[in-house]
Amino acid sequence: MPAHLDPRLLRAFLAVAEELHFTRAAARLYVAQQALSRDVRRLERELGTELFVRTTRQVTLSADGERLVPYARRALQAQDDLLAAFGQARPLLVDLNSAGLATPRRVLHRARALAPEQELMARYESGLTGAAAEMVAGRLDASFGRYAGLEPALRAGLDHQPVRFEPMAILLPEDHPLAEMPQVPLAALAGEVVYAGAGNPRTPEWTDLARRLFEGRGIEVAAPAPLAVGDEEFQRIMAKTRNPILAVVDFPAMPSTVRRPLVDPVPLSPVSLVWRKGLVHPAFDALRRAAAEVSAEEGWLRTPADGWIPAIDAAMMNGLN
Repeated sequence: MPAHLDPRLLRAFLAVAEELHFTRAAARLYVAQQALSRDVRRLERELGTELFVRTTRQVTLSADGERLVPYARRALQAQDDLLAAFGQARPLLVDLNSAGLATPRRVLHRARALAPEQELMARYESGLTGAAAEMVAGRLDASFGRYAGLEPALRAGLDHQPVRFEPMAILLPEDHPLAEMPQVPLAALAGEVVYAGAGNPRTPEWTDLARRLFEGRGIEVAAPAPLAVGDEEFQRIMAKTRNPILAVVDFPAMPSTVRRPLVDPVPLSPVSLVWRKGLVHPAFDALRRAAAEVSAEEGWLRTPADGWIPAIDAAMMNGLN
């Protein structure tokens, strides 16, 4: 028998026990069905018994599953009681990466509307790798970004929920020859040196995505620039280098530049809500619900027919890894 049980596994079990349907239970918990199935199988391995009888037509509780239900409810209620007693004094700290990015900001605004009695505080760590270290250390609760781009050692302490495949764009000096085009085909960037955060210790996941996108297309990742802190300094450094900047379609405007979507193919930046494993906070469920609601309303997880995404990202966004 295990020395302890992860409450997440009990919550997964109880959702399936009450719904008797894995798809409905996964939707209720805002997780991928594959992830929910993995959690149930892990709980069964740890307890050394089958908790459900599965057929192609239905799911029912086994005798041991029936026996576990009241224990699971009491355990989770005790956790909720503890949370109510101690969890409300501290704000939920949510990293939005950068102030102007629309995807995380919209999710946070929805979460605040869903849980007005809770305090959700924004932070700005610039990149997911930087935020991940803070989450693992317990100084930050959640962030947004490319989960597959994190080092495996960092991912081991984190979990994620897919939110968006965000189309990518290019920021160009307004007098650049490509600035007159309404959309920029990737082939048109051949021979260009494009800034993608190389050398920034907080954003290697973004630089890796750029390298994967540029490989075989004759596009070079710009050498590291001086690390700029704050929008004003970033804009000043970029104005000096005059390199095109790899961005997303919702990237905030910069003086003397134009933003153009990339096409042929449409490169997609995979955005997940990412949090520290074992996170317990009364506002966390509202944040996950907000991410699921906004994503569904906007169709953020639909991909265009000519969309491009690395295989590792596609697998993790579909709950396969």
